[in-house]
Amino acid sequence: MLAASIVSLSDLILVTGSNGFIGASVVENLLARGFTNLRLFVRPSSKLEKLKAILRKYPAGQTAEIVKGDLLSREDCQSAARDVAVIIHLAAGFEKSFAGAFMNSALATRNLIEAFLELGRPTRFVNVSSFAVYSNLKMERHALLDETCPLEDAPQERHDAYGFGKLQQEKIVRQYGEKNGLPFVILRPGAVYGPGKPDLSGRVGINTFGFFIHLGGGNELPLTYVDNCAEAITLAALQPGVDGETFNVVDDEILTSREFLAARKSVKPFFSIWIPYPLAYLGSVLWENYSKKSGGQLPPVFNRRRCAAEWQGNRYTNKKLRERLGWKQKVPLAEALKSFLAQYQ
Repeated sequence: MLAASIVSLSDLILVTGSNGFIGASVVENLLARGFTNLRLFVRPSSKLEKLKAILRKYPAGQTAEIVKGDLLSREDCQSAARDVAVIIHLAAGFEKSFAGAFMNSALATRNLIEAFLELGRPTRFVNVSSFAVYSNLKMERHALLDETCPLEDAPQERHDAYGFGKLQQEKIVRQYGEKNGLPFVILRPGAVYGPGKPDLSGRVGINTFGFFIHLGGGNELPLTYVDNCAEAITLAALQPGVDGETFNVVDDEILTSREFLAARKSVKPFFSIWIPYPLAYLGSVLWENYSKKSGGQLPPVFNRRRCAAEWQGNRYTNKKLRERLGWKQKVPLAEALKSFLAQYQ
């Protein structure tokens, strides 16, 4: 427990996406801190084995309330938010269409916030966003990316429905903060990794054409191990004096794309080919131009904005996270990498 916290151990906390990759770790973090009144929102079709295994480890887990529903339903949101003091909002839409992303990220978040303001005891709304909202198209290579850097202003040109959804989600949270007094904090995790998520981040490269194309080269990766990320999210829910703030979440110890790929291949080798950034950028320009000339017959999945955002290369900082939230890296890199790689063995 923090020396100072905006809620008590018995206050009701709602976690959406609680059975997800990050959500399950957040639930365990809260239980380990002694919180005794958790409401866990999941989709009706969700598999709950991992979540239930975590709940069984803690006495308070036995009384945690699991609520099934759809955040697009106002009634389900009202049931979830009633009497809640803090919401940790991790549920996210991964639809490939912009309409689907808007509905499941932005509209779902609006429904949840309105129910929270109407029926809850709003102490804090923690919105978990993503590095996908940033644009570094006009930034120099290897420049420092922090919370003040520009956001993507043309997600449709980046062909990134997920990033578009997260941008709209953040916009809605800020609007309710400004107009309705919603106390909120926004977190933007980098590349979250750990057991249970075997796919490599797209910042390393892509699996296509029957082999792995390594595009990250020697770039730093904004890595955060899942338990370290969960620690940051929990602190954002509890720390006094940070309403309205945004925090990037990256670990102290990070690897380059090449180092991370080598570690992954060390336990289960596979064929990959490296494409230098200038060549990747040229290829993205050609692909993007052809897509436009062909009237979209070839979707612009490779384009300048995506290429810059994922493979141009930046440096990253968690200075604000450490100074304002008191975050410390919970799991060191060697232990985190060992746990991550064990899933392939």
